[in-house]
Amino acid sequence: MSDTIITVKNLNTYFYTNQRCNRALNGVSLEIKRGKTLCVVGESGCGKSVTASSIMQLLPKLCRIEQGEIIYHSEDRGDIAIQDLERNGKVMRSLRGKDIAMIFQDPMTALNPVYTIGWQISEMIRAHEKISKKEARLRAIDLLKSMGIPNPEKRVDEYPHQFSGGMRQRAMIAMAMSCNPKVLIADEPTTALDVTVQAQIFKLMDELKENYNTAIMLITHDMGVVCELADDVVVMYMGNIIESGSAQELLGNPQHPYTQALLKSIPMLGKGANQNLNPIKGSTPDPLNRTKGCQFAPRCDKRTEKCDEIMPEEQLVGKTHMVRCNLFCSDMKGVN
Repeated sequence: MSDTIITVKNLNTYFYTNQRCNRALNGVSLEIKRGKTLCVVGESGCGKSVTASSIMQLLPKLCRIEQGEIIYHSEDRGDIAIQDLERNGKVMRSLRGKDIAMIFQDPMTALNPVYTIGWQISEMIRAHEKISKKEARLRAIDLLKSMGIPNPEKRVDEYPHQFSGGMRQRAMIAMAMSCNPKVLIADEPTTALDVTVQAQIFKLMDELKENYNTAIMLITHDMGVVCELADDVVVMYMGNIIESGSAQELLGNPQHPYTQALLKSIPMLGKGANQNLNPIKGSTPDPLNRTKGCQFAPRCDKRTEKCDEIMPEEQLVGKTHMVRCNLFCSDMKGVN
Protein backbone atom coordinates (compact mmCIF):
# COMPACT_ATOMS: atom_id res chain seq x y z
CA MET A 1 0.00 0.00 0.00
CA SER A 2 1.32 3.40 -1.00
CA ASP A 3 2.03 6.03 1.66
CA THR A 4 0.25 8.61 -0.50
CA ILE A 5 -3.51 8.83 0.00
CA ILE A 6 -4.26 11.88 -2.21
CA THR A 7 -2.31 12.92 -5.27
CA VAL A 8 -2.90 16.34 -6.83
CA LYS A 9 -1.24 16.70 -10.23
CA ASN A 10 -1.03 19.82 -12.42
CA LEU A 11 -4.25 21.26 -10.99
CA ASN A 12 -5.65 24.36 -12.72
CA THR A 13 -8.75 25.88 -11.11
CA TYR A 14 -10.27 29.05 -12.60
CA PHE A 15 -12.95 31.52 -11.49
CA TYR A 16 -15.14 33.13 -14.15
CA THR A 17 -16.93 36.43 -13.57
CA ASN A 18 -18.11 39.23 -15.85
CA GLN A 19 -16.37 37.62 -18.84
CA ARG A 20 -13.09 37.67 -16.94
CA CYS A 21 -11.02 34.75 -15.75
CA ASN A 22 -9.11 34.50 -12.48
CA ARG A 23 -6.59 31.66 -12.71
CA ALA A 24 -6.68 30.84 -9.01
CA LEU A 25 -4.51 27.70 -9.31
CA ASN A 26 -1.86 27.19 -11.97
CA GLY A 27 -0.36 23.72 -12.19
CA VAL A 28 -0.52 22.83 -8.49
CA SER A 29 0.95 19.40 -7.65
CA LEU A 30 1.22 17.89 -4.17
CA GLU A 31 0.85 14.68 -2.20
CA ILE A 32 -0.98 14.05 1.08
CA LYS A 33 0.48 11.04 2.89
CA ARG A 34 -1.05 8.63 5.39
CA GLY A 35 -0.18 9.42 8.99
CA LYS A 36 1.57 12.68 8.03
CA THR A 37 0.75 16.37 8.30
CA LEU A 38 1.15 18.48 5.17
CA CYS A 39 1.17 22.20 5.99
CA VAL A 40 0.19 24.58 3.19
CA VAL A 41 1.33 28.14 3.86
CA GLY A 42 1.20 31.50 2.12
CA GLU A 43 -0.52 34.87 2.24
CA SER A 44 -4.26 35.35 1.82
CA GLY A 45 -5.29 34.89 -1.81
CA CYS A 46 -2.44 32.55 -2.75
CA GLY A 47 -4.75 29.59 -3.47
CA LYS A 48 -4.59 27.54 -0.26
CA SER A 49 -8.34 27.36 0.35
CA VAL A 50 -9.11 26.91 -3.36
CA THR A 51 -6.84 23.85 -3.36
CA ALA A 52 -8.77 22.42 -0.42
CA SER A 53 -12.14 23.21 -2.01
CA SER A 54 -11.02 21.56 -5.26
CA ILE A 55 -10.14 18.37 -3.39
CA MET A 56 -13.52 18.42 -1.62
CA GLN A 57 -15.42 19.38 -4.80
CA LEU A 58 -16.92 22.34 -2.92
CA LEU A 59 -16.14 25.00 -5.50
CA PRO A 60 -18.73 27.70 -6.26
CA LYS A 61 -20.75 27.53 -9.47
CA LEU A 62 -18.61 30.08 -11.32
CA CYS A 63 -15.46 28.10 -10.59
CA ARG A 64 -14.28 24.92 -12.26
CA ILE A 65 -11.29 22.63 -12.58
CA GLU A 66 -9.95 23.24 -16.08
CA GLN A 67 -7.08 20.78 -16.02
CA GLY A 68 -5.30 18.32 -13.76
CA GLU A 69 -5.98 15.32 -11.56
CA ILE A 70 -7.02 14.75 -7.95
CA ILE A 71 -6.67 11.05 -7.16
CA TYR A 72 -7.90 9.55 -3.88
CA HIS A 73 -6.09 6.27 -3.27
CA SER A 74 -8.76 4.34 -1.36
CA GLU A 75 -7.85 1.08 0.35
CA ASP A 76 -11.36 -0.26 -0.24
CA ARG A 77 -12.36 1.14 -3.62
CA GLY A 78 -9.08 1.64 -5.42
CA ASP A 79 -8.07 4.91 -7.07
CA ILE A 80 -10.88 7.47 -7.43
CA ALA A 81 -10.48 10.45 -9.78
CA ILE A 82 -12.19 13.17 -7.74
CA GLN A 83 -12.01 15.77 -10.53
CA ASP A 84 -14.33 13.60 -12.63
CA LEU A 85 -17.01 13.16 -9.95
CA GLU A 86 -20.23 15.18 -9.81
CA ARG A 87 -19.99 17.76 -7.05
CA ASN A 88 -23.20 16.54 -5.40
CA GLY A 89 -23.16 13.02 -6.80
CA LYS A 90 -23.56 9.87 -4.73
CA VAL A 91 -19.87 8.91 -4.79
CA MET A 92 -18.64 12.37 -3.78
CA ARG A 93 -21.19 12.60 -0.96
CA SER A 94 -20.06 9.20 0.32
CA LEU A 95 -16.46 10.46 0.46
CA ARG A 96 -17.15 13.79 2.18
CA GLY A 97 -17.20 13.45 5.93
CA LYS A 98 -16.40 9.73 6.02
CA ASP A 99 -13.17 9.44 4.02
CA ILE A 100 -12.25 13.10 3.55
CA ALA A 101 -13.42 15.65 6.11
CA MET A 102 -12.84 19.38 6.27
CA ILE A 103 -12.71 21.94 9.06
CA PHE A 104 -13.79 25.27 7.61
CA GLN A 105 -12.23 28.59 8.52
CA ASP A 106 -15.43 30.48 9.35
CA PRO A 107 -17.75 28.70 11.82
CA MET A 108 -20.22 31.60 11.60
CA THR A 109 -21.34 30.51 8.13
CA ALA A 110 -20.44 26.81 8.19
CA LEU A 111 -23.05 25.84 10.80
CA ASN A 112 -26.77 25.88 10.01
CA PRO A 113 -28.46 28.42 12.34
CA VAL A 114 -31.85 26.62 12.43
CA TYR A 115 -30.59 23.27 13.74
CA THR A 116 -29.04 22.44 17.09
CA ILE A 117 -25.33 21.68 17.34
CA GLY A 118 -26.08 18.11 18.43
CA TRP A 119 -28.45 17.52 15.51
CA GLN A 120 -25.82 18.67 13.01
CA ILE A 121 -23.09 16.44 14.46
CA SER A 122 -25.51 13.50 14.71
CA GLU A 123 -26.61 13.98 11.09
CA MET A 124 -22.98 13.67 9.96
CA ILE A 125 -22.54 10.45 11.92
CA ARG A 126 -25.83 8.87 10.79
CA ALA A 127 -25.16 9.78 7.15
CA HIS A 128 -22.19 7.41 7.14
CA GLU A 129 -22.85 4.90 9.93
CA LYS A 130 -25.88 2.71 10.64
CA ILE A 131 -26.58 3.72 14.23
CA SER A 132 -29.66 4.96 16.08
CA LYS A 133 -30.46 8.59 16.86
CA LYS A 134 -29.79 7.91 20.54
CA GLU A 135 -26.33 6.46 19.84
CA ALA A 136 -25.48 9.33 17.51
CA ARG A 137 -26.55 11.85 20.16
CA LEU A 138 -24.31 10.18 22.77
CA ARG A 139 -21.42 10.28 20.29
CA ALA A 140 -22.09 13.98 19.72
CA ILE A 141 -21.95 14.63 23.47
CA ASP A 142 -18.66 12.74 23.77
CA LEU A 143 -17.19 14.71 20.86
CA LEU A 144 -18.21 18.05 22.39
CA LYS A 145 -16.71 16.96 25.69
CA SER A 146 -13.44 16.00 23.99
CA MET A 147 -13.33 19.50 22.48
CA GLY A 148 -13.39 21.04 25.97
CA ILE A 149 -16.95 22.39 25.74
CA PRO A 150 -18.37 22.58 29.28
CA ASN A 151 -21.67 20.89 30.17
CA PRO A 152 -21.94 19.09 26.79
CA GLU A 153 -25.14 17.26 27.84
CA LYS A 154 -26.90 20.64 27.83
CA ARG A 155 -24.98 22.41 25.05
CA VAL A 156 -25.71 19.61 22.59
CA ASP A 157 -29.30 20.89 22.36
CA GLU A 158 -28.34 24.54 21.85
CA TYR A 159 -28.18 26.45 18.57
CA PRO A 160 -25.07 28.00 16.95
CA HIS A 161 -26.06 31.54 18.04
CA GLN A 162 -25.87 30.36 21.67
CA PHE A 163 -22.20 29.39 21.24
CA SER A 164 -19.27 31.79 21.25
CA GLY A 165 -17.11 32.03 18.13
CA GLY A 166 -14.48 29.74 19.64
CA MET A 167 -17.06 27.19 20.75
CA ARG A 168 -18.62 27.18 17.28
CA GLN A 169 -15.22 26.39 15.82
CA ARG A 170 -14.75 23.53 18.28
CA ALA A 171 -18.18 22.18 17.32
CA MET A 172 -17.09 22.29 13.66
CA ILE A 173 -13.93 20.36 14.53
CA ALA A 174 -16.00 17.80 16.46
CA MET A 175 -18.20 17.33 13.38
CA ALA A 176 -15.19 16.85 11.10
CA MET A 177 -13.66 14.27 13.46
CA SER A 178 -16.94 12.43 14.11
CA CYS A 179 -16.33 9.61 11.61
CA ASN A 180 -12.55 9.32 12.07
CA PRO A 181 -11.80 10.36 8.48
CA LYS A 182 -8.82 9.01 6.58
CA VAL A 183 -7.99 12.54 5.36
CA LEU A 184 -8.61 15.67 7.43
CA ILE A 185 -8.33 19.04 5.68
CA ALA A 186 -8.11 21.87 8.20
CA ASP A 187 -8.43 25.40 6.83
CA GLU A 188 -7.12 27.73 9.56
CA PRO A 189 -8.90 25.59 12.20
CA THR A 190 -7.89 27.66 15.24
CA THR A 191 -8.47 31.19 13.93
CA ALA A 192 -11.07 32.08 16.58
CA LEU A 193 -9.46 30.24 19.49
CA ASP A 194 -7.13 31.37 22.25
CA VAL A 195 -3.65 29.91 22.63
CA THR A 196 -4.53 27.25 25.21
CA VAL A 197 -7.46 25.94 23.16
CA GLN A 198 -5.30 26.00 20.02
CA ALA A 199 -2.84 23.69 21.73
CA GLN A 200 -5.69 21.39 22.75
CA ILE A 201 -7.06 21.21 19.20
CA PHE A 202 -3.67 20.50 17.65
CA LYS A 203 -3.12 17.77 20.26
CA LEU A 204 -6.44 16.17 19.26
CA MET A 205 -5.45 16.31 15.60
CA ASP A 206 -2.12 14.68 16.40
CA GLU A 207 -3.91 11.92 18.33
CA LEU A 208 -6.19 11.32 15.35
CA LYS A 209 -3.11 11.02 13.14
CA GLU A 210 -1.33 8.64 15.51
CA ASN A 211 -4.32 6.47 16.45
CA TYR A 212 -5.97 6.17 13.04
CA ASN A 213 -3.06 6.90 10.65
CA THR A 214 -5.07 9.88 9.40
CA ALA A 215 -3.53 12.13 6.76
CA ILE A 216 -3.81 15.83 7.62
CA MET A 217 -3.64 18.81 5.29
CA LEU A 218 -3.30 21.90 7.48
CA ILE A 219 -3.74 25.33 5.91
CA THR A 220 -2.23 28.05 8.07
CA HIS A 221 -0.56 31.46 8.18
CA ASP A 222 1.24 30.63 11.42
CA MET A 223 4.81 29.57 10.69
CA GLY A 224 5.22 28.65 14.36
CA VAL A 225 2.49 26.04 13.95
CA VAL A 226 4.22 24.78 10.82
CA CYS A 227 7.52 24.36 12.66
CA GLU A 228 5.74 22.44 15.42
CA LEU A 229 3.39 20.14 13.47
CA ALA A 230 4.49 19.74 9.85
CA ASP A 231 5.99 16.62 8.33
CA ASP A 232 5.91 18.18 4.86
CA VAL A 233 5.47 21.80 3.78
CA VAL A 234 4.10 23.46 0.64
CA VAL A 235 4.58 27.20 0.13
CA MET A 236 2.12 28.87 -2.27
CA TYR A 237 2.12 32.26 -3.95
CA MET A 238 -0.40 33.54 -6.51
CA GLY A 239 -1.75 30.09 -7.34
CA ASN A 240 1.65 28.44 -7.74
CA ILE A 241 3.66 26.18 -5.47
CA ILE A 242 6.98 27.97 -5.24
CA GLU A 243 8.71 25.72 -2.70
CA SER A 244 7.96 22.33 -1.15
CA GLY A 245 9.64 19.51 0.69
CA SER A 246 10.00 17.84 4.05
CA ALA A 247 9.70 20.19 7.00
CA GLN A 248 13.27 19.42 8.01
CA GLU A 249 14.70 20.33 4.60
CA LEU A 250 12.52 23.32 3.82
CA LEU A 251 12.47 25.00 7.22
CA GLY A 252 16.11 24.19 7.91
CA ASN A 253 17.30 25.58 4.59
CA PRO A 254 14.63 27.72 2.86
CA GLN A 255 15.68 28.61 -0.69
CA HIS A 256 12.96 30.76 -2.23
CA PRO A 257 13.14 34.48 -1.32
CA TYR A 258 9.44 34.40 -0.42
CA THR A 259 9.85 31.52 2.03
CA GLN A 260 12.86 33.25 3.55
CA ALA A 261 10.83 36.44 3.92
CA LEU A 262 7.95 34.59 5.59
CA LEU A 263 10.29 33.10 8.18
CA LYS A 264 12.03 36.44 8.82
CA SER A 265 8.70 38.12 9.54
CA ILE A 266 8.00 35.93 12.59
CA PRO A 267 8.42 37.55 16.04
CA MET A 268 11.05 35.65 18.05
CA LEU A 269 10.35 34.61 21.63
CA GLY A 270 12.72 36.18 24.14
CA LYS A 271 13.75 39.19 22.05
CA GLY A 272 11.32 41.58 23.71
CA ALA A 273 8.70 44.00 22.45
CA ASN A 274 11.24 46.25 20.70
CA GLN A 275 12.61 43.63 18.30
CA ASN A 276 12.76 44.61 14.64
CA LEU A 277 10.40 42.68 12.40
CA ASN A 278 10.96 42.30 8.68
CA PRO A 279 7.59 42.45 6.93
CA ILE A 280 7.42 41.53 3.26
CA LYS A 281 7.31 44.74 1.26
CA GLY A 282 4.47 45.49 -1.12
CA SER A 283 1.33 43.42 -1.53
CA THR A 284 0.10 40.59 -3.71
CA PRO A 285 -0.69 41.69 -7.30
CA ASP A 286 -4.12 41.72 -8.90
CA PRO A 287 -4.82 38.09 -9.95
CA LEU A 288 -6.72 39.34 -13.01
CA ASN A 289 -3.69 41.30 -14.23
CA ARG A 290 -0.74 39.01 -13.71
CA THR A 291 2.77 40.00 -14.67
CA LYS A 292 4.59 38.05 -17.37
CA GLY A 293 7.46 36.57 -15.35
CA CYS A 294 7.83 35.49 -11.74
CA GLN A 295 4.79 36.61 -9.76
CA PHE A 296 6.90 37.45 -6.70
CA ALA A 297 9.41 39.54 -8.65
CA PRO A 298 7.90 42.98 -7.80
CA ARG A 299 8.40 42.27 -4.09
CA CYS A 300 11.68 40.35 -4.25
CA ASP A 301 15.02 41.73 -3.01
CA LYS A 302 16.88 39.31 -5.31
CA ARG A 303 15.02 40.29 -8.47
CA THR A 304 16.90 40.13 -11.78
CA GLU A 305 15.95 41.06 -15.35
CA LYS A 306 15.24 37.41 -16.03
CA CYS A 307 12.56 37.40 -13.31
CA ASP A 308 10.52 39.97 -15.25
CA GLU A 309 10.42 37.75 -18.34
CA ILE A 310 10.44 34.13 -17.22
CA MET A 311 8.28 32.11 -14.84
CA PRO A 312 10.82 29.58 -13.51
CA GLU A 313 10.44 25.85 -13.68
CA GLU A 314 10.61 23.56 -10.67
CA GLN A 315 14.14 22.66 -9.58
CA LEU A 316 15.08 19.88 -7.14
CA VAL A 317 17.60 21.22 -4.61
CA GLY A 318 17.46 18.37 -2.08
CA LYS A 319 16.13 14.86 -1.57
CA THR A 320 12.52 16.08 -1.40
CA HIS A 321 13.16 19.83 -1.60
CA MET A 322 11.74 21.63 -4.65
CA VAL A 323 12.06 25.34 -5.39
CA ARG A 324 10.68 27.44 -8.23
CA CYS A 325 13.04 30.38 -8.58
CA ASN A 326 15.19 31.78 -11.40
CA LEU A 327 18.19 31.77 -9.07
CA PHE A 328 18.28 28.00 -9.53
CA CYS A 329 17.53 27.84 -13.27
CA SER A 330 21.04 27.47 -14.69
CA ASP A 331 19.73 26.83 -18.21
CA MET A 332 17.56 29.99 -17.99
CA LYS A 333 14.54 28.08 -19.26
CA GLY A 334 11.14 28.72 -17.80
CA VAL A 335 7.45 28.71 -18.53
CA ASN A 336 5.39 31.79 -19.35
